[in-house]
Amino acid sequence: MPTRLKGKFYRTAIRPALLYGVECWAVKQCHIQKMSVAEMRMLRWMCGHTRKDRVRNETIRQRVGVAPIEDKMRESRLRWFGHVRRRPCDAPVRRVEMCGEEAEKRGRGRPKQTWVRGVRSDMLLLGLDEGMTLERAKWRAGIRVEE
Repeated sequence: MPTRLKGKFYRTAIRPALLYGVECWAVKQCHIQKMSVAEMRMLRWMCGHTRKDRVRNETIRQRVGVAPIEDKMRESRLRWFGHVRRRPCDAPVRRVEMCGEEAEKRGRGRPKQTWVRGVRSDMLLLGLDEGMTLERAKWRAGIRVEE
């Protein structure tokens, strides 16, 4: 079976199962790392390579035609954020913006990662602003990750 066809099968059947509900996760770096490791193990297995073969991840991704899972996670999160922002202010789905933003006393240590903080860091990374969400075509073009 051609490697590109295996990649297409991965993109249509396996990756959606991996990324189910990712648009609602408050993603930490450890989650991204585990997802990346799982993805690369599957892609290496599909190509017939082991880690002992010392083939670079970028080379395997290029052969199979698959974008990094971290980028696809970001795209999914930002697509959902755009959908939420285009809804009217009184829509129930807009309540997600307020989750975790209440002023409550918190304990010592690092602040907990919230969905809103993750989305803001994603937008900063891609150079997007919230005003772009109102224009769906521009927003989608800005967050799109090519395979």
